[in-house]
Amino acid sequence: MAIFMASTSTSSLNFNSLFSSSNSSFKHQTLTPLIHFTHNPSSKKHLALKVNCSVKKFDPMKIMISGAPASGKGTQCELITKKYGLVHIAAGDLLRAEIDEGTENGKRAKEYMEKGELVPNEIVVMMVKDRLSQPDSVEKGWLLDGFPRSSSQATALQEYGFKPDLFILLEVPQEILVDRVVGRRLDPVSGKIYHLKYSPPESEEIAARLTQRFDDTEEKVKLRLETHNQNVESVLSLYEDITVKIDGSADKDDVFVQIDKALLKVVAS
Repeated sequence: MAIFMASTSTSSLNFNSLFSSSNSSFKHQTLTPLIHFTHNPSSKKHLALKVNCSVKKFDPMKIMISGAPASGKGTQCELITKKYGLVHIAAGDLLRAEIDEGTENGKRAKEYMEKGELVPNEIVVMMVKDRLSQPDSVEKGWLLDGFPRSSSQATALQEYGFKPDLFILLEVPQEILVDRVVGRRLDPVSGKIYHLKYSPPESEEIAARLTQRFDDTEEKVKLRLETHNQNVESVLSLYEDITVKIDGSADKDDVFVQIDKALLKVVAS
């Protein structure tokens, strides 16, 4: 129970100021005040205001994020999970983990991959569905990274009861994406990623040993971008009412400010 003093001349109280979002103890909670005024015999100017607050927690957030290669999606996922504590789920990482762990889905996927074939949608969707159903995802909420990639995958997730609160789309002009990808280099010794223009190596020794991914060429990245754009268009039709488009060409911190505003609206809704 909380007790506050209010002047008798005050006709209303602003409970938003009492329980602001800056108070971490009330974060992600709804407060329902039950107000009782009692006469204070020792003062003619004030009343004692007793407030009983029942607390109801919001449901954990469910977020999807999509972005082309080199859109900065990985960086934004790190920033989102750091602030909001969501479980980060990337389909590609999930697939590799299931194969390494030898799960039933992993074994089935491995059979197709060893034949050089694409893993069927039903297997990938099942992997994602199982991960979204795990206790940490249910309790903390989730950030689904780069999935679904088609309307059939999105529909399958909906049939399993998984629909996001927000679909974040990072938009970056193609010429910037191509520039980001073509300039990327890998240091095989340290594993660090450099960019010839934006993040050059510290020494000539490092520069001499840098390598480029075989598909980080202008021709191949344009094909990857074309595929990505087609996939996004098919998915957006299902999430049109909850999609927020973010300018991903800005500095990473400025991009996160845009995303954070959208997420705070979800928290407040």
